Amino acid sequence: MADSTLLLCCALFVSAAWLLRTQFRQRSSYHVIRNIPGPPSNSWLKGNFMKFFDRHGQLFQQDVALNYGPVVRLEAVCGHKMLYISDPKALHTMLIKEETVYEETDAFFASMKLLFGDCLLATAGEHHRKQRKMLNPVFSVSHMRHMLPIFYSTIFKSTCWNGQVALRWSSLGRGGLGYSFDPLAVNTETRNTYGDAIKAMNTSLIEVEVFRRYLDILMELGPRRFRRFVVDMFPNTHVQHVKDVVDTMDEKSREIFRKKKTALAKGDEATLRQVGEGKDIMSILIKANSAASEQDRLPEDELIAQMSLLVSAATDTTSNTLSRILHLLAEHREMQERLREEILKSSAGNGDISYDVLNKLPLLDAVCRETLRRYPPVTILIRAPRKDSVLPLSEPICGIDGTMIKEIPIPKGTELIIGTFGCNVNKSLWGEDSLEWKPERWLSPLPRAVTEASIPGVYSNLMSFIGGKRACIGFKFSEMEMKVVLSVMLSNFTFELTDKPIEWNVSGVWYPTVGRDSDLAQLPLKVGLYKA
Repeated sequence: MADSTLLLCCALFVSAAWLLRTQFRQRSSYHVIRNIPGPPSNSWLKGNFMKFFDRHGQLFQQDVALNYGPVVRLEAVCGHKMLYISDPKALHTMLIKEETVYEETDAFFASMKLLFGDCLLATAGEHHRKQRKMLNPVFSVSHMRHMLPIFYSTIFKSTCWNGQVALRWSSLGRGGLGYSFDPLAVNTETRNTYGDAIKAMNTSLIEVEVFRRYLDILMELGPRRFRRFVVDMFPNTHVQHVKDVVDTMDEKSREIFRKKKTALAKGDEATLRQVGEGKDIMSILIKANSAASEQDRLPEDELIAQMSLLVSAATDTTSNTLSRILHLLAEHREMQERLREEILKSSAGNGDISYDVLNKLPLLDAVCRETLRRYPPVTILIRAPRKDSVLPLSEPICGIDGTMIKEIPIPKGTELIIGTFGCNVNKSLWGEDSLEWKPERWLSPLPRAVTEASIPGVYSNLMSFIGGKRACIGFKFSEMEMKVVLSVMLSNFTFELTDKPIEWNVSGVWYPTVGRDSDLAQLPLKVGLYKA
């Protein structure tokens, strides 16, 4: 009874603190934001913003991105306002010009720290710069050239039986950690607890989104031991699942790190073969950190935090984008045949293509870019200014009252959703066919409107990997990995749709399920051996 009373008091305290903070920010400068068009809301108390985060929110996200302009007002709880921003000039201000002003929210930083530790996404300012400086060389072109053989030797030790292919995570694990997640094949009875935890992370987090928004306040509730007690007693199955996932990831990351560090120090070849070949990201990072000056060196806890973050991020974004590509190629069989023909001509039929040749295959590049344009794997990214600011717009927008708005005053703390999808499918930039998946659009010069829009994305005039100093550090790694996997798969297998309906679900990283009711991430396809 006492425990329940304590939890109730904590919940009431958090709710009251958040509501007071929210209402304090409802200042007169919000009159411009209130005048911005947006989807209707039936509840002042609940608003409509959680529709954007709902796993079945695909149509709502598309409605927001396409039907209200490049800046859209969303209603949060108790009348609080949020904005969805896809205007290129406003995004450039947020991500590049004033990137130190428009940072992630305090709740986001708290969430990343609880999930992974003091990782790249949990830090800001000089701390973030120091971590990124250490990580940048790991994702250099030179390093990726050395890693290519690892991908080709382990990427898909695919086993074919009964028309199915067992897809393994060897490339993701060995390329990132120097650790193999095998066996993670479909229909195998052997499980890998670390791999299972990482796979469960993405689908679990969207279920606790409402709680994550309060984490910066929750982090102030007493010492760490007390906060852990509150979490242990919290009566929510999704919260408990996330807790178990985080505990498993932390335990396994520390175990792998200790083995790798010891093996590297001793030059133990046998152990190195078990935890990598010394060329994986974590091995290079450990070596670089050891060689760094004392002021640049990262503590071990931060290296371990990077380990879980990088593998979790790379696993979800890369593998889910690959799943999306295979799904699209199964739908567009003619494009699949054209892409297979290009790959086979370049690989002499064995799927092993050099780094330089792989990156110059035009149709393969077009398929990857178009998929990332039309279906960015991450559509929930939030920023909040640390001080009052003003966002300029590329073109004026028409307010609800008919006035033209050329710039938007943004009060401190206003939550802004980065419109990755909205910018990627903006019809005024990409044309009326922007919602169509057309890899051919990349085989000709891009529309002038796109190239002149100053879109701040780090990757090919797209917002899929964001932009600025907090852009995805591993986007080149992800692109290479996707191309290698596709070159191997299409050289050996064909892909067709089954009669099972595939539903793509909104999450931290979008994922596929069979139908709307299942929460199990899976993409069944008919897979056959390719015969030339």
